[in-house]
This record gives sequence, structure tokens and C-alpha cells, in this order.
Amino acid sequence: QVTLVESGGGLVQPGGSLKLSCAASGAVSRVGTVNWYRQAPGKQRELVATIHLGDVTNYSESVQGRFTISRDDNKHTVWLQMNSLKPEDSAVYYCNAERILVTGWGPVYDYWGQGTQVNVSS
Repeated sequence: QVTLVESGGGLVQPGGSLKLSCAASGAVSRVGTVNWYRQAPGKQRELVATIHLGDVTNYSESVQGRFTISRDDNKHTVWLQMNSLKPEDSAVYYCNAERILVTGWGPVYDYWGQGTQVNVSS
């Protein structure tokens, strides 16, 4: 069995920083493209950042220049460094692995973590 676990959320003041992590655990051989999404109350889920194998990254306009996505394929972990946080960044943040290669099984697709809450408030 494979799970994705996010951590690192919390309460921070405007202008502050948080670093979220998304770790794949279980019989994981390889994790492909990973996305970070967020969803605020009453709003649609928004794609925030993407990292592909080979460390190619993409960001939404709303976080470009403030957030950095990175990965360590040996640890099957992806991070989202969030700087200069604004109240409008408050949301539940989810990581999504588009494809995970499971040892002795094969590929599985579209895995989601449980989400971690980020609140930006003074």
C-alpha cells in the first residue's frame, strides 16, 4: 500500500514563511509528476505548483516568485517552500502524485494526500 502524507501547515503572520512536505511511503519505487493544489472555503481547488522528474517546475501566477517546489527522489518527498505569505494564501494544501511506481506491482495513478491547513493571519 502507498500513501501520501502532507505536513508543515499551520498559522503564520502575513509576510511569513512555511515549508510544506509531501512524502510517499510504502512500497514506492518512483514518483512521477507531483502537484500542489490548494482549496479555500467556498472556492474551487487551484493548482499552485508542479514538479516533474528532472526538476522541471511550473507555478501559478498567484504564487510565482514567492513559492518554490522541490523534490528528493531518494526520499520520495516533495516540498513547497512558501515565502511572503498573504492572507489569500490561506487554504487547505494538497499534494497529488500523478503516477507512482509501486514495487512488485506496477504504476498507480492520481494519488492524493489528506491535506494540510495553512492560515495566514495577523
